[in-house]
Amino acid sequence: MTSVDRPPRLGSVDTPVIAVDGPAGSGKSSVCRAVADRLGFRYLDTGAMYRAMTWAMLDAGVDVDDPEAVVSAMDAVSIISGTDPLAPSIHVGQTNVSSPIRRDEVTGAVSAVSAVPAVRERLVRIQRHEVSSAVSAGTGIVVEGRDITTVVLPDADLKLFITADPAERARRRAAQDLDLGKSAVDVAETQTALLVRDAKDSGRAASPLTVAPDAVVVDTTSMSLDEVVAQIVGLVADLPARS
Repeated sequence: MTSVDRPPRLGSVDTPVIAVDGPAGSGKSSVCRAVADRLGFRYLDTGAMYRAMTWAMLDAGVDVDDPEAVVSAMDAVSIISGTDPLAPSIHVGQTNVSSPIRRDEVTGAVSAVSAVPAVRERLVRIQRHEVSSAVSAGTGIVVEGRDITTVVLPDADLKLFITADPAERARRRAAQDLDLGKSAVDVAETQTALLVRDAKDSGRAASPLTVAPDAVVVDTTSMSLDEVVAQIVGLVADLPARS
């Protein structure tokens, strides 16, 4: 068993590990940050890590559609994730890339980079280390991504799959893009792009996006953020103590 195959020791009723998967635009980032803040937990956005790796590849002029080139370049990339839910951050080396990783060129390339098995193996190690650090420090953690419940943390104390219908996801993503300063956002085009991303994430060979059999599915289509957060906080409160 290699280090990437070995999940970390998980938490307890006092330091639970919450694993959250879901497609883009489902609202999971807002929900996960709010839940972590409400409970005083750490927060880890694994999607930002893949975006940071993608940004680094593009910045170095690496062909993201060439897996061998990506693998050759990835070891030189240092990714550091902040775990404060009120001020999440992501750095490549000393460079804060929290804003650049949300640009269109990164969004368009991240599926190719995240599909490379060696990239996923390396980032999973980092993700599991962050979880172990939180538990060792005596705090819970909320970890979000697309393979957290199935691959990264299969023994998490609580597994969630957060989703919403495509039209609502597109509306939310378009609103988010406007907040990031984009002057013109077409909701229909956004929905098409999300569906393409869904197909890539669900169809990749390495750690595809899927619903874990024991995950609680939370459809946020007609729910407010406060309602979703309240539901999840309730699920955390009902967690049984680990023996």
